[in-house]
Amino acid sequence: PEHHNPMELFASTAVYEQDGKLTIYDKTQGAHNSQLYVSQVFNLPFRDVRVVSPFVGGAFGSGLRPQYQLFLAVLAARELKRNVRVSLTRQQMFTFGHRPATVQNIALGAKPDGTLTAMYHDAYAETSRFEDYTEVVVNWSGILHKCDNVTLDYNLVPLDVYSPLDMRAPGGVTGVPAIETAMDELAYRLGMDPLELRLKNYTDYDDAQGRPFSSKELRECYRQGAERFGWNNRNLEPRSMRRGRSLVGWGMATGIWEANQMPARAEASLGVNGRLLVQSASADIGTGTYTIMTQIAADTLGLPVEHVTFRLGDTDLPVAPIEGGSWTAATVGSAVKLACEEVGRTLFRLARRQPGSPFAKMKFEDVFFAEGQMRLKTAPSAAVPLVDLVRLNGGRAVRETASSIPNLIQHKKYSRNVHSAVFAEVEVDEDFRTVVVKRVVTAIAGGKVLNPKTARSQILGGVVWGISKSIHEESVMDHRFGRFMNHNLAEYHLPVCADVHDIDVIFVEEHDPIVNPLGVKGLGEIGIVGVPAAVANAVFHATGKRVRDLPITLDKLL
Repeated sequence: PEHHNPMELFASTAVYEQDGKLTIYDKTQGAHNSQLYVSQVFNLPFRDVRVVSPFVGGAFGSGLRPQYQLFLAVLAARELKRNVRVSLTRQQMFTFGHRPATVQNIALGAKPDGTLTAMYHDAYAETSRFEDYTEVVVNWSGILHKCDNVTLDYNLVPLDVYSPLDMRAPGGVTGVPAIETAMDELAYRLGMDPLELRLKNYTDYDDAQGRPFSSKELRECYRQGAERFGWNNRNLEPRSMRRGRSLVGWGMATGIWEANQMPARAEASLGVNGRLLVQSASADIGTGTYTIMTQIAADTLGLPVEHVTFRLGDTDLPVAPIEGGSWTAATVGSAVKLACEEVGRTLFRLARRQPGSPFAKMKFEDVFFAEGQMRLKTAPSAAVPLVDLVRLNGGRAVRETASSIPNLIQHKKYSRNVHSAVFAEVEVDEDFRTVVVKRVVTAIAGGKVLNPKTARSQILGGVVWGISKSIHEESVMDHRFGRFMNHNLAEYHLPVCADVHDIDVIFVEEHDPIVNPLGVKGLGEIGIVGVPAAVANAVFHATGKRVRDLPITLDKLL
């Protein structure tokens, strides 16, 4: 098991209003989720509970559920009829849930040429006595590689522990490393290059669901990642590469995650001063939600980004789902785009009504927005500033609200996933068996990339976390008491700057008109899922010793 450890601790401030209403400032990935929780637990009307969370800090799953400091703050505020803040200590951060431990069994069968003929993957995962907490652990094996005979099984084991909780790429970063380590073992048994084995069993069809992928540029991820890494220079034999007193290993793995879209609402309001305000009750946990929503709105209405303001994290705003599952860009972004398009339609109707308007006999599809103007596609010189059109609205802002709903018909026809290929180099000290990840190259096929800088940051963070999972991170339990013992940042090992070396991120071009109106796929979690296996496979290549129990610590290599 592993635990979340965002730098800033969980805290909730409950402001008690004179009329008994509550305004709550909470560290949460879903303001409406916390509002729903408080309303139901304390039997309060929704309108009497407002949750505000414009800035969250680190979360990545730890803030999906309301944690118990929220309950305690509200309980005390209502009892005392005054404002109350409850903050958790660092040790208490180890008490509200963890990434569950699993025991997984995998068997693979293949022809001598590497063609997979059979696959078995089961998982036993922990849960609490009072809740069946589940994750998608084994399903990835059925869609990653072409194989006609697949058996998957998943079992829960109730233990005397608190319920596990979502932690970046829940289930995926647990199950994918298992199957990708097994694939590496199979490659060595066959005497094949691990990349060649994956290409041999490549598929553009999801056999588990019986449908094609909406898009899949994984083959190009393999090619570009291998080329950038220099994979062709790899010696196949373990313990065959050295650098001074260190054994050098190269490993690779595949990554996969879902490309989902959820329902959401957004409001866009263009003022008489030409400034656009866009609002939706989403969250930003450092992923760049503020930035990309501003960009989407500005692009849709042809405005400078400095003329656009995006607000989020408030239950007074249009409803949005929790910020999780790597679906925020597709979900809230689609709603923002629709709301801004509705504003554009209203502006177009206002323009058509004016005497002698060049837009009078045109359709909305005949115009576009650029540089703060609405223009005709056939005659771009026929343009009118948006501020002039807003003034035609009786001096009021043009305000529209829109809901974005996934295209369920399309989604039933196609499997929607984001893919990655990860290549890692490790050095293992021959005497002390310490492992250092020297470099990682990861190639991502994630649809349209809205902002290369924030997208790259997401992948960098995911890779660091993947390195952490592979060689650092572990919660150690005393089974006599059911208590995690290393409940501090001194003994819960996390990578520091000296542990993180070169990380190279490649975004492979991928066009997907099916996945959502923006053609984007979430990047929050794909960065981590393939890394632990790539590192573990590199450690085997360096040492000749296969460690299947993460993290790979030096004692396991002695």
